[in-house]
Amino acid sequence: MASTLAIKRKNIDLPIDTLKKLSILAAAQGRSLKNYIEAILISKADAVNIEVSENPSPSGDPWFDDPENMASVMRGVEEMKAGKGTEHTIDEIRTLLGL
Repeated sequence: MASTLAIKRKNIDLPIDTLKKLSILAAAQGRSLKNYIEAILISKADAVNIEVSENPSPSGDPWFDDPENMASVMRGVEEMKAGKGTEHTIDEIRTLLGL
């Protein structure tokens, strides 16, 4: 099962009582404790559906859902990386926005 997957080793600390209980459950299934714990964790992780939003707004502002708006943002990011953009102070931005 795990031989075809990329694997990352991680040590975990568990209370002794937890390890005893898990050892009993593993033995009842004829498995090693390590294999039993791995199977539980893999099963749990496989049951979780994680969605990653491409919307960069922490509040989920729908403005960023518009592909044209995001294209404009990405162009600005690339311009700044290339040294072509213009940096403004907060006061300059307020003035530009008429605030």
